[in-house]
Amino acid sequence: MAQTRIRLAAQAWGSLLQVQAALVPDLDRRLRDATGLPLAWYDVLLELSAAPERRLTMSQLGERAVLSRSRVSRVVDDLVGAGLARRDVHPEDGRSAYAVMTEAGMSRFREAAPVYLAGIEERFAEGLSAAELQQLRGLLQRVLARLSQ
Repeated sequence: MAQTRIRLAAQAWGSLLQVQAALVPDLDRRLRDATGLPLAWYDVLLELSAAPERRLTMSQLGERAVLSRSRVSRVVDDLVGAGLARRDVHPEDGRSAYAVMTEAGMSRFREAAPVYLAGIEERFAEGLSAAELQQLRGLLQRVLARLSQ
């Protein structure tokens, strides 16, 4: 019985990784083709757009974005270079900085969001019912809650 559970867990995990491996390059290609934004840039802009004052410390951004912390720093550098974000010195800690979305960044984010959401619907959600999507979300949220304990 324990071996069956272990096998099922490994198969579920493998399926999750396969879905992610198939979808990420597809979403990246769609975003690049339609807007010129790589998915990594969109991910950082998404997190900044949802933050108060559209800013996060680099540490906060590293915790929220679906990228490694070192990759987040490089992406922010690229966004700054493109005028889509800026770095502001943290007033209470001169060793850290805020990543702040600019108006140009918000504009590009708004342009890219429909492309991103359409890609999720077409490539991920289309074959699932609303109830199945809700169940999947609930199961994944339960796993996340356990991981953050």
